[in-house]
Amino acid sequence: MQFTDLISTLERLHQQLSQRAARQADQLLTLRNYLFGFYIVEFEQHGADRAAYGQQLHKRLSVELQKHAIKSVSDRSLRQYRQFYLTYPQIWQTLSAKFNLPDFEVIRQADVITEGSIDKEIPALDPSLLLDRLTYSHFVELLKVDNPLLRRFYEVEALKNNWKVHELNRAVTTLLAERTSLSTNKAAVIARIQENQPAGLEDLIRNPYLLEFLGLQEKPEYTENDFEKAIIDNLQDFLLELGRGFCFEARQKRISFGNRHYRIDLVFYHRILKCHVLIDLKIGEFDHADAGQMTVYLNYYKANEMSVGDNPPVGIILCASKDNSLVEYATSGMANEVFVSQYLAELPDKEQLRALIERESRGL
Repeated sequence: MQFTDLISTLERLHQQLSQRAARQADQLLTLRNYLFGFYIVEFEQHGADRAAYGQQLHKRLSVELQKHAIKSVSDRSLRQYRQFYLTYPQIWQTLSAKFNLPDFEVIRQADVITEGSIDKEIPALDPSLLLDRLTYSHFVELLKVDNPLLRRFYEVEALKNNWKVHELNRAVTTLLAERTSLSTNKAAVIARIQENQPAGLEDLIRNPYLLEFLGLQEKPEYTENDFEKAIIDNLQDFLLELGRGFCFEARQKRISFGNRHYRIDLVFYHRILKCHVLIDLKIGEFDHADAGQMTVYLNYYKANEMSVGDNPPVGIILCASKDNSLVEYATSGMANEVFVSQYLAELPDKEQLRALIERESRGL
């Protein structure tokens, strides 16, 4: 063996073992958070003095744990660990078999808490695959999906495609499950998640998606024009969905600042409020930048489009999902009225999605 060969061997060995150590650390972190969730639920249900803590349990628990120099135990984190345990009862048996910890004999007695909570209609997935191949950060993204069948879709695709956390986040926030079920070219839709380009506005707008009242027909891909045309074709239903008093004015309203041009997706006039209503359509998750963009639109309309007797314009950001805390911080203190509303995509047929999950699960 040459000296250079020795260096290469040791470097390769270091990388392999370091990766294994990091992966094991991830698994142990997942285990810790899961067990934190269990003990919190156990205390809430069976703790002798649980009534004394009530709604303040997580906050008081967070304060005390931080005094012991335990990290990642904020009020929000502890609630998340609790949700993790309740959402994934099937992980229980895998953890029991994988880690021989002294308390597990006691913990097994709590099986009654989660027994029967798994939906038997959802295609089965070996929980050991989730623990072996996903980090806790992956689980955080999966917990955002309330519907168990849709969550199973994202679990399968994350495993099959070896998604990184940001790729899973992109899939969830752009409604990949709904759009994949709608598309005739399902493999192409899924493959786009792993493209290295960031999920910018134009990329999101071009993705296929569905709003329930629009009744879009299945096709390989939907563009921005397809979406807007569907709204115009179903304008009466869209207006009813918005509420009383909305009168349609413009689509893709162009506003300019020097040589820079912007387009507002939809413009309405509200005859009761006597003001313009600007609607920005977002296929993904609300971001603080969306609020800033809408503020620009509103200021432009206030300076250039208001007539005598008009009230200041109102902006509605219509998005697929939103974090209420982010919305509060992003819009707090704004002089203009900005509302962030969430739209719901129509869920695909359960049998169709179940068949898709079973097909995608093959080979895992």
